[in-house]
Amino acid sequence: MTDRIARFNELTPSTLPFVEGRLEGHKERKNYSIVGPGVAEDNQQSIKISEPHGYNLGAVSANPKNGSGLHSHTTAEVFLIFSGKWRFYWGADGNSEIILREGDIISMPTNMFRGFENTGDEEGLMFVVLGENDPGIITWVPKVLKNAKETGLALLEDNSLIDLTKGTKPENKKLLEPISNEKLKEFDHYNLNEIEKFICRFYDQSKYEKNLNDKIKIIQIIGRNFCSSVMEPIISHNTGFNLTILKTKKGIVKDLIFNTPTIVFSQKGSWKINIDGDEIDLNSKDTFSIPINKKVSISADNNEDCFLNCVSKA
Repeated sequence: MTDRIARFNELTPSTLPFVEGRLEGHKERKNYSIVGPGVAEDNQQSIKISEPHGYNLGAVSANPKNGSGLHSHTTAEVFLIFSGKWRFYWGADGNSEIILREGDIISMPTNMFRGFENTGDEEGLMFVVLGENDPGIITWVPKVLKNAKETGLALLEDNSLIDLTKGTKPENKKLLEPISNEKLKEFDHYNLNEIEKFICRFYDQSKYEKNLNDKIKIIQIIGRNFCSSVMEPIISHNTGFNLTILKTKKGIVKDLIFNTPTIVFSQKGSWKINIDGDEIDLNSKDTFSIPINKKVSISADNNEDCFLNCVSKA
């Protein structure tokens, strides 16, 4: 079971995960690949759990006034704010924005440019779920690639990252050119009201709680399924995976059976996962990949409400 556990304090982050990693406002951050490779352009990025799950789990931490430049994804990208205060901005010009805080969740539409920045006073952390085994490549707004090249970083046409300060590019490969202004117009833009439909704030989650049993509450964020249960999600967005939150102080649920690849990671508190007599302790920020078709018990014994995130392939 140990190869299914990702202890956050044992993860190795990339400090230069993307092409804009030397630019002011982007260089003081770390990128973690927890389940699957994610979309990091750093081919040396450490991957903790490489077994395909049908989605990827990563994390990003950033110092104040740092984050990501404007980019777009071809698959789902769902952010779960673990700590800090984050500004999400979107559109090709980045003029639309919203502030999210600890416990908030946003599922970003595809084919839309987005970026994020830690606007708090301390280092902040977010977990990120990306759709599909291969979450595709990132498309950057032209300004990002042009500015990054001035720092010596560029992308090759295969979207691999190259450091031009350490030598010239391979003779048989070309640098990736920024997309044209005409291509830029093909990307979608959303107004604030439209983006609100893709957000679940922490203070609203209690409105949607249901009893999993008399001790544990369940909150269905994305997708309709948790094991054999079918529920209406708070965010109606086809991401290819389910996102469910378990909430309790002291409680246990027994004999859960997951028939699709499933991970759990602690948003808050200590949790115990029991499978065939093997007990796994999960602390805050730790992740566990649950074996398929095994009877699973999940329990917690804390003095305050704690939250366990569960992601399963839809």
